[in-house]
Amino acid sequence: MIDVPKDFEILAFEFSQDKLHADIVVEENCTRFAAVWGRSAITRVQKLDESVAWLHPEPRQVHLRGVWRLVLIDALTTAVLLSLWYLYFARYNRRRGVLALRRVGAACDGQGRIVDARWLGACRLQARLHFAARWFEDVHVTVRLLPRPLPLQWLSSLWRKNEETLTFEADLDYAPSFQLEVFRHRWLTNQRIRVAEGSRDWSVCRPGPVVLTTRTDWTQELTPVVNSLINSRKSDLLSVRFGAESPHLVATVALESLSDEQAAAGFLGIMRELAAGASTFRHKS
Repeated sequence: MIDVPKDFEILAFEFSQDKLHADIVVEENCTRFAAVWGRSAITRVQKLDESVAWLHPEPRQVHLRGVWRLVLIDALTTAVLLSLWYLYFARYNRRRGVLALRRVGAACDGQGRIVDARWLGACRLQARLHFAARWFEDVHVTVRLLPRPLPLQWLSSLWRKNEETLTFEADLDYAPSFQLEVFRHRWLTNQRIRVAEGSRDWSVCRPGPVVLTTRTDWTQELTPVVNSLINSRKSDLLSVRFGAESPHLVATVALESLSDEQAAAGFLGIMRELAAGASTFRHKS
């Protein structure tokens, strides 16, 4: 006969494919195992099973974690790119606005100076000017730039063909007694006009500017102002407004036309002519 050992010891548990054997997982076998070996052994087995499940999660959980990780990376990358875009084009707008303001200040030629300037956002620069001569009072210059730091607004501005502008606002010595708003439109064509071969009595001429007005009566006060506007055809003025309330004179010009100090000086000269034309009738009276 073989001597049966009185006691023995289990050194380690073996696993198959990272899972416990079926006869151990089943509740009845677990109860029988706990009765023989004690609850502590079952607790250790369950902890080992949980550790294995954590190390080897389900494929669906792994897929969801990967998707959220990619979404987070894309969001962070987009935020960084938009921040770099904003900083670069905000700095570009600042350089462009400061350069235009310096040209206006240099065009004053010692007869005026820039008192202060401040940015109203990333696309608008406003400055206050002071002139030694009594041409203007409470002069403000506003530079409006395209919203380059904001991509969607920039694309919208390009789609609408918005222009970068410089607006001159000032009060005159005498408030005009009339209300006048002038908008300039130009129609250009590069196509040649086809003339019928049989007709030989064509005469080509270059007409002057045409003024279309909604006023039913034309006063003498408007004549000097309109003459000054007609003589300033090369200034690319977009709009001019005269009014009895402050500011008395508001003129807007395309920023591209102020390419150098000479162009800026010509713009200020036109502003003086408009102010003089508005005050001519008042001085005569």
